[in-house]
Amino acid sequence: MIISLSLENWMSFRNKVTFSMIATRERHHGERVPKIKKYKTRVLPIAAIYGGNASGKTNLFKALKFAQRLVEGDLKPEELIPVKPFQLDSISPKKPSMFCFELLINGTIYEFSFVVNRTSILEEKLVVISSSSEKVLYHRREGDLDPNFEKSLISKNPPLKVVFNGTQDNQLFLTNSVTQKIKIFKPVYDWFIHTLKIVTPSTRYRHIEYHDEGSFLYTLLNNMLPQLDTGIAELGYNEIDLPLRLQKPNSVKNILKMFDDIESVHGNIDDYVLTHKKGDILTRRLVTFHEKEDGAKEQFQINQESDGTRRLLELLPTMAEIFVPISKKVYIIDEFDRSLHTHLSRSLLEAYLNQCSQETRTQLLLNTHDVMLMDKKLFRYDEMWVAERDSIGVSNLFSFNEYKDVRNDKDIRRSYLQGRMGGIPNILLGEVLNKSLPE
Repeated sequence: MIISLSLENWMSFRNKVTFSMIATRERHHGERVPKIKKYKTRVLPIAAIYGGNASGKTNLFKALKFAQRLVEGDLKPEELIPVKPFQLDSISPKKPSMFCFELLINGTIYEFSFVVNRTSILEEKLVVISSSSEKVLYHRREGDLDPNFEKSLISKNPPLKVVFNGTQDNQLFLTNSVTQKIKIFKPVYDWFIHTLKIVTPSTRYRHIEYHDEGSFLYTLLNNMLPQLDTGIAELGYNEIDLPLRLQKPNSVKNILKMFDDIESVHGNIDDYVLTHKKGDILTRRLVTFHEKEDGAKEQFQINQESDGTRRLLELLPTMAEIFVPISKKVYIIDEFDRSLHTHLSRSLLEAYLNQCSQETRTQLLLNTHDVMLMDKKLFRYDEMWVAERDSIGVSNLFSFNEYKDVRNDKDIRRSYLQGRMGGIPNILLGEVLNKSLPE
């Protein structure tokens, strides 16, 4: 779970901002807030971020995506790091960017931070936090020959210094150590690579890419879709025969690149589901079935479905994963409500929150423009945030809990739309048109 995220000089966030998932003393919906007894704290299971267009909502999520890719470590030794500092002044583009994550992983809190510019990791630090103290596992600084390892680590893992000396300037030591099969830091690495899931507006049906018919996820989707008023009776697949030269490609990526060469295949490649089976690639195309008047089923291609239905196909596998009580996934969903009716968005969120308890460890972070979801019956005040951009393009983040005029007897939706909580666009289009259009 994310305890907190701090960043500085990243895209529209010039100044340091901190996004916290620590629950306040608010009692509302307290029964569903996970309780971390070891640390005597509670961590929120959900957060919704509001704000005008270009206010910084997506940039916060892009920071998580950037960190995930940096931890994944696919940069070549001399390749530039794709960090994006604030661009709207003369100083920030020359300064490094800072990222700090406080994470609950398998019952233990870690603080992982790094400072980075285009060419190098300037600083990197990993701290394990107990209920009464903090222990620095390593602290890497540019130019240092010794990363200040915690003493017991060296005796238990002699190769650590060798691995440290072999870490490239543009590479995280965390990544290199795991690559070199040193397992001591692997829980943090695995959190970024396997636990953190980010759904962007360009994400398509890849969540169900490796699930066969009859699997838990496939069955759950087919049970859920007819209940959501989409007109879909069930999902299905059509198997596709590949030319012999493509039947055993080196990787799934190769076959995706070659789809243009297959005359029998048309449409968006995201409709295709690729699975490995006994060393071969099984290629199928995702389709839907609608019930006809006589009870028979008619097949449709995905591109024949509405935007809202396609969005559901992107979201439902995500929601299905965090519905599982034992799951520890952390999902980040950008533009959660895109193409969805507000009742449908609310139903999905309610279904997730209804299964949350003090024992669950899943998390869902989303941004949205749907003010109908801005409701204390759905969210706590500390679960709602506002991203706001000032006159010079600097973004900031505020929790609804910070606003003194937010009270139980107030309509928070009205307060937000009236601008008393920030995060709404300053639109002057009417004035521009009045001045620009010919009389």
